[in-house]
Amino acid sequence: MSENVNDTILQVSHLSKKFGDNEVLKDINFSVKKGEVISIIGSSGSGKSTLLRCLNLLEEPTSGDIIYKGKSILNRHYKVSHYRAEVGMVFQQFNLFKNMNVLRNCTIGQEKILKRSKKEAEEIALANLERVGVAPYIHAKPHQLSGGQQQRVAIARALSMDNEILLFDEPTSALDPEMVGEVLETMTQLAREGLTMIVVTHEMDFARDVSTRVCFMEHGVIVVDDVPEEVINNPQNPRLKEFLSRYLSDRIASE
Repeated sequence: MSENVNDTILQVSHLSKKFGDNEVLKDINFSVKKGEVISIIGSSGSGKSTLLRCLNLLEEPTSGDIIYKGKSILNRHYKVSHYRAEVGMVFQQFNLFKNMNVLRNCTIGQEKILKRSKKEAEEIALANLERVGVAPYIHAKPHQLSGGQQQRVAIARALSMDNEILLFDEPTSALDPEMVGEVLETMTQLAREGLTMIVVTHEMDFARDVSTRVCFMEHGVIVVDDVPEEVINNPQNPRLKEFLSRYLSDRIASE
């Protein structure tokens, strides 16, 4: 991987987030290079989803800075709408518009935010729906689709906004087990295509096989940040070892 600092697209410096007296994120520092796939793992309550929500400003950080393409997105003069148009989010619960069909779900943001014509928006949406394998369902409403299909529509919708970075917040956690594979397959394909991705996940196989880096979080701190081979296959940190052994025993018990 190139170490050229110009490859860095997102830089997080000394980020913290408090809810009242509860400090959920403590002095978070990491950078993201173009084309990286970063998996964030850790137990429930470790701060993973809060970190993601700070990265797309659904939560306002208490202190620290987030630099995107060389500019602080927390500067009061920064145009947040511009940032949100380039950094997309795929949620656990899909967050599709229930009253709109698949195609409209993927065009409305393009028309309203990117000011694309209906024709252009539809062409881009169709290409991305094809890309994630749900093009046959363009006239369906979300409730007519399986969970896996809905999540792939949500991914197509984010892709249609020409995102530079896509944030995934446990994208398979709301899915039935048999549908997890189809969504992970879609994400794996996007990683191969060079999309920059930050993924909060409990899918260790994805973290190991697809990521370029894995961050292990505990108690609001990034405890380990390294290549998957070291984090998953050769963990040195005792807390990480305990987390992985617990995960492995849970998985064996469920099989």
